[in-house]
Amino acid sequence: QVQLVESGGGLVQAGGSLRLSCAASGGSLSNYYMGWFRQAPGKERAFVARISWKGGSTYYADSVKGRLTISRDNAKNTVYLQMNSLKPEDTAIYYCVAYTNSLPRYWGQGTQVTVSS
Repeated sequence: QVQLVESGGGLVQAGGSLRLSCAASGGSLSNYYMGWFRQAPGKERAFVARISWKGGSTYYADSVKGRLTISRDNAKNTVYLQMNSLKPEDTAIYYCVAYTNSLPRYWGQGTQVTVSS
């Protein structure tokens, strides 16, 4: 079973940037589609982005298209989420996830992102 650990969250002003990382252990990420979800205060966890095994295909929630970019480095067993032009509504806990059978299966513990106005 793969274990996922997110890092890179923090406090940033609106319009700023952050890069989140998700490092895996206990398995090779190259075996999984990978994704990011987020959960804002008082809201349900929501899909953000997904990337195919080798990174050739990506998919984004409409709310983040053009601002957030998912990527992966299978040699480093790491997935990234580059976040630009951040808005206060991007404030949330961000979770990394590994998919199996097209469903999110293995979750990280999350990293907090706070965007101030």
